[in-house]
Amino acid sequence: MATREELIDLLSGLALFADLPRPQLEAVVHRLEEEYFAEGQRILRQGFSGSNLYIILEGEAAVTIDGTQRSTLGKGDFFGEVSLLLGEPPIADVVALRPLRCLMLPGPEVESFLLTYPHVTYRMLQAEARRLRNTSLWR
Repeated sequence: MATREELIDLLSGLALFADLPRPQLEAVVHRLEEEYFAEGQRILRQGFSGSNLYIILEGEAAVTIDGTQRSTLGKGDFFGEVSLLLGEPPIADVVALRPLRCLMLPGPEVESFLLTYPHVTYRMLQAEARRLRNTSLWR
C-alpha cells in the first residue's frame, strides 16, 4: 500500500488530475481508497452490481458487453461512472486482465466530489466524449 505522498505523486501524473494544485491533490487522496484486484477478478458485473468509481493506477482491465470485449483500460483510465451518474446497473463487465491497482471513490460521494473538483469533472467529460466518438467510429 502506498503512502499518501506516493499517491499524491501518482495522481499528479494522471491526466484526470493534471489541473489540480498540490493542496487539492492532497484533499483528493484523503477521499479515495486504494483497492487491489487479482487477475481474472470481476470488478463490475453487467446488469447487476457496481456502485463505486474506480481510477486505475496499475494494471489492465477488460470492458466486456454481452460477452464481447469492447475495450481495454489501463493506467489513468476510470470506470463505474456511467452507472453512478445514471443510477442504473453497469452496462458492462469490467474484469482485471492482470493484477489491478485502483483508487476507489464510493458511489454516494461521487456527486459532491465532481462538484468540488470541476477540473476533474471536465477531464471526465472529455474522456467520455472520446469514448463516445470511438464507439461511433466502430459502427
